[in-house]
Amino acid sequence: MREIDAVNITTAVKKLAIEAATDLEPDILDALVAARDRETSELAKNILELLINNADIASREKIPVCQDTGVGVVFVDIGQEVHVTGNLYDAIQEGVRAGYQEGYLRKSVCDPLLRVNTATNTPAIIHFDIVSGDDIKISFLPKGCGSENMSKLTMLPPSAGTAGVIGFVADTVFAAGSNPCPPVIVGVGIGGTFEKAAFLAKRALLRPLGIASARDDVAELEKRLLSVINEKGQGVHGFGGNNTALAVHIETYPTHIASLPVAVNIQCHAHRHKESTL
Repeated sequence: MREIDAVNITTAVKKLAIEAATDLEPDILDALVAARDRETSELAKNILELLINNADIASREKIPVCQDTGVGVVFVDIGQEVHVTGNLYDAIQEGVRAGYQEGYLRKSVCDPLLRVNTATNTPAIIHFDIVSGDDIKISFLPKGCGSENMSKLTMLPPSAGTAGVIGFVADTVFAAGSNPCPPVIVGVGIGGTFEKAAFLAKRALLRPLGIASARDDVAELEKRLLSVINEKGQGVHGFGGNNTALAVHIETYPTHIASLPVAVNIQCHAHRHKESTL
C-alpha cells in the first residue's frame, strides 16, 4: 500500500488551478492554428488569430486567458493501492482555494439562491473514481459559465435513435450561438441515467483533441456531428465561417431499455484543463 500525504495533493491542485487558467494545452493551440489555416471567412480567420495571440500573451505573462476563471471541476482517479494520509476532499478544496488566491484568479462561486460569493472559489465540484494501481490522477477543468450555461440534457425515447441524438446535439450547439465563445469543443454523454449522462458529457471533454472514440460506431457519430455542426453553425464567435466546433467527443454507458439519455456539455475555444499524476 502506497501512502500519499494530503499536503502533496493540495500543492498539486494549486499548481493545476493556476496553470489551467494561464497555459493552454498543446492540442488546443494546435487545433486553433489548424482552424485558422482552414477558415473560409476572413473575419473569422482574423478572430482566430487574435485568440491564438491572446493565449500566447497569457502564457508568457502568466495571466488568465479569460476573465471568467470558472468553477473548478476536479476528476480524481484513485488507485485502490493508495492510502491518503489526511483528508483527501479537504486537501483538494484547499488546493483550489490557494490556487485562485495565489494566482489572482477571479472568484466566481456563490450561493445559488442568496448569490453571496464564497470569496474562495470553493467548493469545487469533485468527482472520485476508484481505479487499479497505486497512483492518484487529478484532472482540473475550470468551467466558465458562458459555455456551461449553454449545456443541455434530454431524456429521448429509444425510438429517437441515432437521428434523434444528432438532432438534439446539433440543435443545442446551434441555439448556443456565440455565447460559449466558439469554436467550441462539444462533450456528449449518451446512456446511463439522468445524472450519468451529464457526467459522461463533462468527462468526454478531458479526451485529447483529435483522439476519436475507441468504438468505431461512436467515432463515426463524432465525425458526423462535427461535420453537421460546422456546415450549419454560426462560426467563430458567431461571425460565420466553417469552424463552429473544433471537436465532438462522445462517451457512452449502458442504459435502460425504455430510455435514451443524452447530455451536451459545451466548452469554449480555450478549453482550459490540466492533469497531474501523483
